[in-house]
Amino acid sequence: MSEGSNLQSGGCLCGAIRFTIDRDAIAGQSHCQCLDCQRATGSAFATFCFVPDAGFHAESGTPKGYTVPGSSGSGVTRYFCADCGSQLYSEVGVMPGVKFVKSGALDDASWMSPQSAFWCDTAQPWVAMPDGVAAIAKNPG
Repeated sequence: MSEGSNLQSGGCLCGAIRFTIDRDAIAGQSHCQCLDCQRATGSAFATFCFVPDAGFHAESGTPKGYTVPGSSGSGVTRYFCADCGSQLYSEVGVMPGVKFVKSGALDDASWMSPQSAFWCDTAQPWVAMPDGVAAIAKNPG
C-alpha cells in the first residue's frame, strides 16, 4: 500500500486474524439481503465494502473459507475465523480480485455509507433501507 494511504484496520472477535484495508482503494459499499447472507450473518443482511486485492493486506492469522454456488453458478467463498466464527470478507467468482469486506470486521465502520442494497426481492419485510440507498432486486447486472 502506498505511503499516505487511508488505512483502516480490522479483524475477528478473538484477535487471531488481523488485516488492514486502504480506504482510498474502496470501489463501493453495499448491503446484501440474499438468503445466504442472512443465514451466514444471522441477521437481515450483510454490509460490506468492495476492496480490490491491492488494497487489502493480511496482517496475522489464516481465515477458513466456505464456498457455495452463487446465482451465476460461480462460487461465493465466505471467510471467517475458525476459532471465534467472525465473518471477515467474501470473494465472488464473477468478481475476481475483489474482497467484500464485512463492516462488522472493521475496527471502526462509522465512516461507511452504503449506496446500494442487493437482493431486495428476498429482504425481510421488517427491514427498511435508508433514503438514498438504491434497491436492486437481485445482483447488479
